[in-house]
Amino acid sequence: MQEFNLARAKSLLAHAEEIVDEEAARAAVRDVAAALNDRFGNAEEEHFPLVLGVMGGAVVFTGQLLPQLRFPLEFDYIHVSRYDGKWKVVPRPNVTGRTIVLLDDILDEGETLAQVKARLLEMGAKEVVIAVFADKAHKRGKPVKADIVGVSIPNRFVVGFGMDAEGYWRNLPGLWALRPEDLKPR
Repeated sequence: MQEFNLARAKSLLAHAEEIVDEEAARAAVRDVAAALNDRFGNAEEEHFPLVLGVMGGAVVFTGQLLPQLRFPLEFDYIHVSRYDGKWKVVPRPNVTGRTIVLLDDILDEGETLAQVKARLLEMGAKEVVIAVFADKAHKRGKPVKADIVGVSIPNRFVVGFGMDAEGYWRNLPGLWALRPEDLKPR
């Protein structure tokens, strides 16, 4: 476990640039909620979706989104290591024949979300709808595309709104881009 270091945490933000402020983040969540409400608001009761939040990054996005959804749903979470794709927590309910709404903080390179979507479909999901708070621009293609996106951001390392650097700053109410020279090599 990493030891907390106040000076290190502060140094990460010393030269950071705010790229999504708190109000824009709230508006993005409202937009995602509206899109999901449009899609599932008139669904038959026996066909309501299973909503899965990808922890830990999606906790802020998921926590702000769920109270805005106006349709019946079942909620659970999954935890997948973004570095090796291993599932630390699999969904508890049966996904067979279900529409899954997969919530994540960011669609970065897309490898992890592509693996999660494929695994859910292998488990028998009828379809997987991906909703992300942020979609990061990359010049190269991604193996998966989000169906619903809150904000599009440049290809920079960001913290806030559930995303962290070295375990710090998930709690920021918007997104801040960090300078590459301020990040430790992994």
